[in-house]
Amino acid sequence: MIHSLKNQHGMALVVTLLAVVLITALVVEFSYGVYTGTSNLYNWRDSQRLSLMAMSGVHVSARFLSEKLNSETYSYPGSFEFPAENPFDDFKGVLLIRIEDENAKFNVNAVVYPNGKTKNEAAYNALRRLLKILGLDERIADRLVDWIDLDSVSELTDSEREAKNLPLHSVDELLLIPGLTKNDYTTLLPYVTVYGARDNLSININGAEKPVLRCLSDKITDELAQRVIDFRKNNPFQETSDLSKVAGFERDTGIPPGVVVGVKGENFSIKSAADSGGVKRIIETVLNAKNGKIAYWKEY
Repeated sequence: MIHSLKNQHGMALVVTLLAVVLITALVVEFSYGVYTGTSNLYNWRDSQRLSLMAMSGVHVSARFLSEKLNSETYSYPGSFEFPAENPFDDFKGVLLIRIEDENAKFNVNAVVYPNGKTKNEAAYNALRRLLKILGLDERIADRLVDWIDLDSVSELTDSEREAKNLPLHSVDELLLIPGLTKNDYTTLLPYVTVYGARDNLSININGAEKPVLRCLSDKITDELAQRVIDFRKNNPFQETSDLSKVAGFERDTGIPPGVVVGVKGENFSIKSAADSGGVKRIIETVLNAKNGKIAYWKEY
């Protein structure tokens, strides 16, 4: 009898211990779930607030561009950024905005006319010059033509493979073109765009960087391009004829027909990043500052 009671007491102790362990595990799991859920809720709340802050940055930039372009006959510079720390009373963080003039870049879609059938020789040759200046394979221009044009005639052996036969909607599409590497894409990215007119290659010389300026003509050397950059720092071009005021361009710019230089941008990319407490939200957009239409929007 005594032995049986001891066994019962031992079994009861084991059951009690198991119950305590189980309850403890449930409490820990519940506490962790509450903690995780609360943290996710706070992160979601903060993320939504940051999204609103980033969106505010886009709206402010759009208004700034609209007012600037309506009041001036030119736009300068090609890119600029401004950080704002604690921009609102109830927001403790940093809002960083970067604006770039897409019309100061090379529109890769311009290598084929809007009809989709005819190669724009002036733009095509300018792209080959840009590729050469950047140390890239000039045949990328042929691959781009085949990617865009409607025919199935290959400029190169494999350049019509899986061709889209339409203009690029984003510069990221360059990564899909056969024979164009990630390094090619990374090198080209700062100087190319898919926005702007396609009937001619049009470049805003008030914002174009040196490789883009040089690709406009065989006659524009590194030295001449630098003179353009130095000149516009103090005297932004207010009309295209002002280019003749730059030493070396007095009589002839050497820019061929089919390549148009301008002094005012119309399409601008805006990157608005809101950062607070280690959480960040970024909005990237491209808009037409003239009519306010959005051509691209990405939030992450």
